[in-house]
Amino acid sequence: MINSVPDPVMTITEMGALARSASAMLATLPTAARADGLRRAAQALRAAAPAIIAANAEDMAAATEAGLSPAMLDRLRLDEARVAAMAAGVAGVADLPDPVGQVIDRTSAPSGITLTRVRIPIGVIGIIYESRPNVTADAAALCVMSGNAVILRGGSEASRSNRAIHAAFVEGLAAAGLPADAAQLVESTDRALVGAMLTAAGLIDMIVPRGGKSLVARVQADARVPVLAHLDGINHVYVDASADPAMAVSIVINAKMRRTGVCGAMETLLIDRAYPEAADLIASLRATGCEVRGDQAIRAIDPSVPLASDADWDTEYLDAIASIAVVDGVDGAMAHIAAHGSHHTDAIVAGDAAVAERFLAGVDSAIVLWNASTQYADGGEFGLGAEIGIATGRLHARGPVALEGLTTYKWVGRGTGQVRG
Repeated sequence: MINSVPDPVMTITEMGALARSASAMLATLPTAARADGLRRAAQALRAAAPAIIAANAEDMAAATEAGLSPAMLDRLRLDEARVAAMAAGVAGVADLPDPVGQVIDRTSAPSGITLTRVRIPIGVIGIIYESRPNVTADAAALCVMSGNAVILRGGSEASRSNRAIHAAFVEGLAAAGLPADAAQLVESTDRALVGAMLTAAGLIDMIVPRGGKSLVARVQADARVPVLAHLDGINHVYVDASADPAMAVSIVINAKMRRTGVCGAMETLLIDRAYPEAADLIASLRATGCEVRGDQAIRAIDPSVPLASDADWDTEYLDAIASIAVVDGVDGAMAHIAAHGSHHTDAIVAGDAAVAERFLAGVDSAIVLWNASTQYADGGEFGLGAEIGIATGRLHARGPVALEGLTTYKWVGRGTGQVRG
């Protein structure tokens, strides 16, 4: 493991120059060539599975000794099934529609010039991420397929896994004749390299952070490069009075407990004051091993529930913990979400379509769902293949960011000799 480099700025400058050259080549390659590179990368990942799993075992041992939480260990862990899924995800990106060159719209200007907006790659993308080594392959695949070069900087806890995954991925690109510099990995754990990436304006065109609040906050505070980021996944499920009780239990348990460490996990359950089966809903969630904390109205239903603190409503637990509040109908739910949500993913369980539509229209989140688990907040489930992340801002891209979210556009004008007077 490389812990430091003599000159972080020079290191990123050199990587950025190589990435810029690779991105120029990728942008001119036909779809079939980029797709072939990803299919070969997927093959290389499958072949390297034993080496990847062995490297991950070393990371897991070190992370366990360092006291990482069970949720973080789950994010870090790789096994045969997860490596196979990673490879399948890379191959799946190769089969997605290519946005590069896609005509967004066409119009004729008053001058007679025909104007067309055409999708093009952004250029060089920097990905700064923690824990999940599969991001190494997912992000690289999406960037390459969308004609972008990528500089990857993973967390120190996954450094061995990331190196093994990256080596296999680049082997596949090279076998297809694609530039190996299209996907570069910052191998050093020196944090100064993150700062160098954040200030590499002109070399890196966009930064995407994937990790906890402290990472995202640092990136947003220090970056001199445009940032595409999401805040915490403080996601809510609101159970309306009109909800089917069996459906409500099923969705709430899945939203919280399927995988507690993912950004799409439910953190807060909101229950309509008029919902008749609140006690059963609380008991069912606790029966799965989930720790619950509630407001005074929840404690009135079940006095054994500990009182939630003010901080609970603004916490992304990423663990088997949920806060629960009673609200006055859909308006109360929307008010709570507006005050405490992170604009990520929020869901309503309701039989009343009018109430559901009010929720879907009124909640300002990147993803809103009706009668479905928040754990569907995933690019693969949206038919986008792998994803760079879930963007919760308002500009450029929102929700799962995949191929189209990694493109911008340019105007192409075709004239017949026009000159402006």
